[in-house]
Amino acid sequence: MSATPVSETPASAPRGTRTGRPRVTSREQIVAAARRLIDEDGWEKLSMRRLAAELGIGATTLYHHIEGKDDLLVLLLNHYVEQVERPALPDDPRDRVVAAALAMHDALAAWPWAAEILTADGFVGLLDESALWMVEAVLAAAQDHGCTPDRSVEVFRHLWYYTVGEILVRAHSPHRRADRTPAAFRATFDAGRVPHLADVAPRWAALTARDTYPEGLRTFVDGLLGPAGA
Repeated sequence: MSATPVSETPASAPRGTRTGRPRVTSREQIVAAARRLIDEDGWEKLSMRRLAAELGIGATTLYHHIEGKDDLLVLLLNHYVEQVERPALPDDPRDRVVAAALAMHDALAAWPWAAEILTADGFVGLLDESALWMVEAVLAAAQDHGCTPDRSVEVFRHLWYYTVGEILVRAHSPHRRADRTPAAFRATFDAGRVPHLADVAPRWAALTARDTYPEGLRTFVDGLLGPAGA
């Protein structure tokens, strides 16, 4: 994909184009503009036509750089993951799996829409090798622990589902509050029918607002890997 700036005359720009922007297109400008649109309206409303208008160019010019929306999303994800700081991974395989999964969780939590895109079957495999370092780290650590290559893939898949599920549930909770305070929860239940739920109901909102991902992750990894070399 060429990053050479392409000029376009004002006459060929679509109606509604924002004024005051230089009419040039580069990889960096495309990524920045797409990120702005996603942050404003969500990735579902991102389209090539809207992106072209945001850049102040015609859609035909944009297609010289991007084949379509899927290609654009891959470009965005590659760029985003490349900006994520890589933590120092421990030597111990079990700790290394945990550290890689935590890095994956933190990256997705900062931009939950990426988790939605990556849940599509096969989408992870479209990313550049440099953007797949977390996957590689989990596979390598699992095999260093004694897992077969096939089992290491299963370990990653289980961790991926756990991580993405946690991210999406929190991102799409219908009761999520903008100020991050616990959402309201029904305070009373029929103790004769659901005694355990009735007992914890007054504390439910506070308890479910806690960040339990790291604790659950370690427990999950211990169960997935089992004893070394098993």
